[in-house]
Order: sequence, then structure tokens, then C-alpha cells
Amino acid sequence: MHIPSNDRYGTMRYRRCGASGLKLPEISLGMWHNFGHEATEANAREMILTAFDNGITHFDIANNYGPPPGSAEEMFGKVFKSDLAPYRDEIIVSSKAGFYMWPGPYGEWGSRKNLVASCDASLRRTGLCYFDIFYHHRPDPDTPLDETMGALDYIVRSGRALYVGISNYNPSEAAEAFKILRGFGTPCVIHQPSYSILNKSPENGLIDTCGKNGVGMICFAPLAGGRLTDKYINGIPADSRAAGSSPFLNADSITPKLVESLKKLQGIAERRGQTLAQMSLAWVLRHTAVTSALIGASRVSQILDCVKASGSSAFTDEELKEIDAAV
Repeated sequence: MHIPSNDRYGTMRYRRCGASGLKLPEISLGMWHNFGHEATEANAREMILTAFDNGITHFDIANNYGPPPGSAEEMFGKVFKSDLAPYRDEIIVSSKAGFYMWPGPYGEWGSRKNLVASCDASLRRTGLCYFDIFYHHRPDPDTPLDETMGALDYIVRSGRALYVGISNYNPSEAAEAFKILRGFGTPCVIHQPSYSILNKSPENGLIDTCGKNGVGMICFAPLAGGRLTDKYINGIPADSRAAGSSPFLNADSITPKLVESLKKLQGIAERRGQTLAQMSLAWVLRHTAVTSALIGASRVSQILDCVKASGSSAFTDEELKEIDAAV
């Protein structure tokens, strides 16, 4: 069994999640695409334990993460059982439901049937007794929002989760969800949108909506799928996502215009004494409404680089103008 570092809380900073009592590390580890059956258990274990040793106490999963769907939860469950079970009270584990998982009318979206069944299946795969946070993963255009939020309320009241959140909701959808959950007496503590230097859409109302409602934000894809690192500045590496068959990033996405922007951003980062990845994470965290930046990783070195972004979110007005101009 792993013996964690005694200094694991030495450098990571923690932020309160909205108006709740929950605190998250500024850098959290997501298990979207590198912890399924295609990953080696040894590498997955090393990444999870390295994250914990460096103050990352929050691990974010979803029922459809893999590939195949469900396998990331299984992988986390194996590592938790073998190494982290004694430290359960130090760890925040979140999962989600809403994307396709099984055939038939209840295998996705936001019905009470889907969310409760999904939560139970996720608990079985991870081997946990409860989740710290359980999310609705995406808005459902057909199910009444009262039903979806009522299912989240039930998941908390039944002991399956301590807190609830939403993901991928636009500002008006989020505001209504927050209102309904407050009415149930189970307030939403967190929203998970995509946010990065290359995707500023949450600045169009969502950050303000979360702030006004006392809801924290954890931002996924703060490194834009690896583009906001030094990986693609000098071409497309053969072992990179863009060189493979990923539907989320391909070689056509690495345009000359993007590379030019990345080189400018890297120059700003170097003047700040940071890597491009560190600066990109700090840029997301500059907002007090943002609780955590959610990183993905395929190797330990990436995690060790990213954790150094904690505590470095101060920018001058000139730096922010330069960053805007670069993109």
C-alpha cells in the first residue's frame, strides 16, 4: 500500500467552493481519456498517487469516461482500494451522469431513472460508499428541469453523494437549476464548464451567474486538450493526441495561426517564469469565482508541471492585454 508524502499539503492551495464549506485544490485531476482499458494500470496508479502526494485531493470521473465507458471508474476503484482507502476522508471524488451509457430510453440524459441508476452503477464500479460530488453532466432538452434537479436532491438525501453539481449548462439554464435546487434544500455547490485562454465562453455571463448564486466553478479543458502546452509549438509529436484518431483533436486543429499564437503565449509565460501550461492554468484561476482547474494527464511529468501553477494566479493588466492580443 502506498504511503503518501508527509509534505503533500505543503504547496497546493485550496479554495472554497462558492458559498459552501467544501474546499478543492486549485488543481484537480480528471480521468476523462487516459485511465480506461487502453491505459496501463501501473501508469494510472502512478499518476493518481503522484497527484495525491502533491496536494491534489480531488479526482473527477464520469460514468462514460474510459474508453470504454465505465472503465475509468473501475481503474480509480482499483487504485483507491489498493492504496488510498485509508485516506478516504482526505479525498474528494466526483462522478457524473447524462451522456449515453446503455441502450433504451433511460440510458442517457436527465431522467430520475437514469441519474439514480447511473449513480448506483458508478458507486459499484469505484467501490465507494458515496461520492463527494455528483453532477448532471449535460442539460436535457426533454426532461423537466424539476425532475432532473429533484433526482440530484434525492441522491444527496439517500446518502449516495454529499454535494451536487451541474456541467455544460449555459447561464440561463444554470440560474434556473440553482434556483430549483435551493428550493429543495440541496444547493448546487459547483458548475463544470469548459474554460481556457482559447475558449472564453464562460465570460459571457456564466462566471457572473455562478458568483451571484454562491456556486463554485471547476473548469475542464483549461489546457484546451493539450494545445496550451509546449507540445505543438514545433510540430505534431507522433505520440500526441492530435497525431492519433481522437475525435476531439486532430492534426487539422494545429493550424499555423494557432502555432503563432502559442509561440506568443509561451513568450509571455517565460517572462513570468512559467511554462505555457502553468500560465494557462493560472489564467483560469485568476477569477475568484473559479475554485479549481481540472487537468488531464497521460504521464506523471505533466502532473508535476501543472501543480506548480497553484498560487501563481496574479497577472498584471499588461500581461492580460498581451494574452488577449496573442489569441
